[in-house]
Amino acid sequence: MGLAVGIDIGGTKIAGGVVDDDGNILQMDRRSTPSRGPDALEKVVIDLVNEYKSEYDIEAVGIGFAGFVDEKRSRVLLAPNLGWSDEPLQLAIESKVNIPVVVENDANAAAWGEYRFSGAQLPEDMVCVTVGTGIGGGLIFGGNLYRGAHGLAAEFGHLNIEPGGRLCACGNRGCWEQYASGNALVREARLLAAERRNEAQVLLDLGDGTPEGVEGQHVTIAARKDDPVALAAFDSLARWLGQGIADVTSLLDPGCFVIGGGVSEAGDLLLGATRRAFLSALSGRENRPIPEIRLAELGNRAGLVGAADLARH
Repeated sequence: MGLAVGIDIGGTKIAGGVVDDDGNILQMDRRSTPSRGPDALEKVVIDLVNEYKSEYDIEAVGIGFAGFVDEKRSRVLLAPNLGWSDEPLQLAIESKVNIPVVVENDANAAAWGEYRFSGAQLPEDMVCVTVGTGIGGGLIFGGNLYRGAHGLAAEFGHLNIEPGGRLCACGNRGCWEQYASGNALVREARLLAAERRNEAQVLLDLGDGTPEGVEGQHVTIAARKDDPVALAAFDSLARWLGQGIADVTSLLDPGCFVIGGGVSEAGDLLLGATRRAFLSALSGRENRPIPEIRLAELGNRAGLVGAADLARH
């Protein structure tokens, strides 16, 4: 098999790269995700693909997209964090680059990338949870990517974990991603910084000195410097993340969970507290096998690599 392009479209950034049959990335680039609608985003993707085509022999393009993708891997049915609905993304890209294009949910692509190309011996039944702008999920059952009857399986971010809770961009209230995502981490850090300014000096100094200036990377940096407010924000996120993983375990009984997405770059800041919250919430924990919770080995590259491989095959 030849080379494929993988595109990973998130709520804030687009990663693109040229991937070989062994999952190696030969070239990789990042762009900001346009907020002006589908046309602007599609142009960024088209320009990236055409740039790669000018230098490599590309046979297919795989696009991992943060949203609901139909069973034909062609249309974006809903992208809550971008405000899209029923967008024919495959046709829009394929008609301009003149090579086959496959669209897949970004967390599905990340799950497949981890399963196929991480160095770990992952079980054939595993769950990938991507913690970024929102929360995504991917399921590997029997060594195959499980997409559900309509391509919409594993939309974990919209599990109702707090009835009547925070309003989600999908229109419902209390969705998991409103409590355990990158956006939730920043929201919590800003609220805590406003309430506990005297304890948040490290965190505030990384931004513009105000709670409103706190960004995601500031929370991680400050937490690594033992800023108590940043650490409290991570603890809050980890409690919600561990609770949700416990619920998914009760439903699916996977062999392991792989945690990916931008927030996973915090490493043990996230993982240790999440494991503790998970074990505390897991039903029957003293009388059942406990699935491992581990960080994605490929990190933020998993979605790009997985999308390329799905397109190639």
